[in-house]
Amino acid sequence: MQTILWFILLISLLVFIHELGHFIFAKRAGMLVREFAIGFGPKLVSWFKGETLYSIRILPLGGYVRVAGEDPEVFELKTGSHLVLDRDEEGRVVRIRAPQPSREGSTLPMEPEYGEIDDPTGSDLPGHLPPVTSSIGGKLLEADLEDQLFIRLEDENGLDTRYRIHPQALIQYDEKNISQIAPLNRQYGSKTILQRGLFIAAGPVFNFFLAVVLLAGLTLATGIGTKVTVKDTVPGSPAEKAGLKPGDTVREVEGNKVKEFNDISVPLQEARGDEVTLKVERANQLFETQIEPEKRNNQFIIGIQMEQERRKATISEASIAGFTKTYDLAVIMGRGISRLVTGQVGMESLAGPVGIADITGKAADAGWLNLVHLAALLSLNLGIINILPFPALDGGRLTFLILEALRGRPIDPNKEGVVHFVGFALLMMLMMVVTYNDIVRVFFKG
Repeated sequence: MQTILWFILLISLLVFIHELGHFIFAKRAGMLVREFAIGFGPKLVSWFKGETLYSIRILPLGGYVRVAGEDPEVFELKTGSHLVLDRDEEGRVVRIRAPQPSREGSTLPMEPEYGEIDDPTGSDLPGHLPPVTSSIGGKLLEADLEDQLFIRLEDENGLDTRYRIHPQALIQYDEKNISQIAPLNRQYGSKTILQRGLFIAAGPVFNFFLAVVLLAGLTLATGIGTKVTVKDTVPGSPAEKAGLKPGDTVREVEGNKVKEFNDISVPLQEARGDEVTLKVERANQLFETQIEPEKRNNQFIIGIQMEQERRKATISEASIAGFTKTYDLAVIMGRGISRLVTGQVGMESLAGPVGIADITGKAADAGWLNLVHLAALLSLNLGIINILPFPALDGGRLTFLILEALRGRPIDPNKEGVVHFVGFALLMMLMMVVTYNDIVRVFFKG
């Protein structure tokens, strides 16, 4: 249960930061954000604030920011149906009360059908809407909820009256089925390519930024490495065969200076079992040695225990380290993705929700520093994966925007929707395969 709790908290944090990026740039562009959700499936908790529904859903494996116009805006107001219009003191319609479209009748008080209502309801309207001062009923003749924002009703005497609609007006079918209209200038499709591109890219960028902040914080907490020494060697290991001894200081690996543990471990993984060259200092003398790492539990090792010397880091040094470490890890992850695509590594190198939960539990047991480092790695990974030009991912959507800019006109929404649907189906298939591998590895192979 502790592992599950840490996993949920960690994934929820990463998803929240990702969706926060989308949310902020949607708001900056003037888009109507209908929902900000963490998780998928049925709602556990939800609340309205302003124009947006905020929700926490039962499956904590993602989230979304739903913006008006990304899907077709559909409001079922049938010509000839009887409506009640709640108006503000300026005469603008702030709420349209309509019969539930999927069944006869309505749970709302729709009487009288015509004429002024002396005691209008509307005190429950959201705070961003002006209060209701009058209401009127009639038969719907015509309505434009996106462009000119008007509605025409016919009263009991056959009088045709046109009413202005507030740009944030609500349509209410019953006590739970309530939607806000979305004028064209509040919809996704009305924004410039740059505004839409920033909205889409903001999610991965926020994940990159979170990784930078976390790694900078770790550097500030643990200090900056100055050198790595060999504490001990495993008998019969590649390190012992290469002549490494306790007390040796590893100065370089493959020509790169060594100051942190990762400066040794990362090149070993990159070599994929090929021979690596180490420059070692012993008794103030430098010498080079070649070591061929051996593979154990899907990791390449040389069989040494290391000691790290550190000094305190200033805020500026920690900030720089946050960016440089994020960049270095991004390069490594990019190479890993390239190897996966070219078939140099197999599916067993991937981890899904079960595998990540298992890793999270081990990191939590090892201490908060390991957990924070894992959060940085996962945040960076989430950003990189989402920015890839694959359908259904943010990178795929950016690709369609680039094509729109080159063509000078949008791609057919139906065709784009089919491409994203196929991409989503492929991702779900990949997720099932990876999850199966995780279950076998975690529960049946120890």
